[in-house]
Amino acid sequence: MELSSYILQIANKDADALYKLYELINKNVYSFALSILRNHDDALEVMQDTFVSVYNNANRYENKDKPMAWILTITKNLSYMKLRKSKKTTDIDDLEFSSTDNHDDKIFIKHLLDKLTKEEREIVILHVVNGFKFHEIAKLLDLKLSTTLSKYHRAIKRIKEIVKEESV
Repeated sequence: MELSSYILQIANKDADALYKLYELINKNVYSFALSILRNHDDALEVMQDTFVSVYNNANRYENKDKPMAWILTITKNLSYMKLRKSKKTTDIDDLEFSSTDNHDDKIFIKHLLDKLTKEEREIVILHVVNGFKFHEIAKLLDLKLSTTLSKYHRAIKRIKEIVKEESV
């Protein structure tokens, strides 16, 4: 079932559809919140708040062809609100990477992401972890497509340089 279908069911207060949506995308929402907040507990809280907001606002969902963008916009807004309230950032704790179960790999990936700027980290996570296209990321982050591409390529170049330096 498509995400849009779940949102339409949630608009009718179908809690089972909310649970199924949560099961499908909670890691994506969490990892995006974590890329902004850089704190495990705050990211978990924003993830939960995102799904509450989806439940409460599903009847307002209009962008039928981009449900994940709508959900991640909610996540982004809640994350920035949390940052403004707390004015704190800490290290990335438990970013979920479905591509690896190796603890050392996860630590190294987190180390690499920590070397990026906040915006670069968001772009990389949205593209690599969540599979967003660059034009979708640009719209989500209110950036020009050229800026998004430039920041992504700069981040990947930096990651490659770090890997090269640290493997010597």
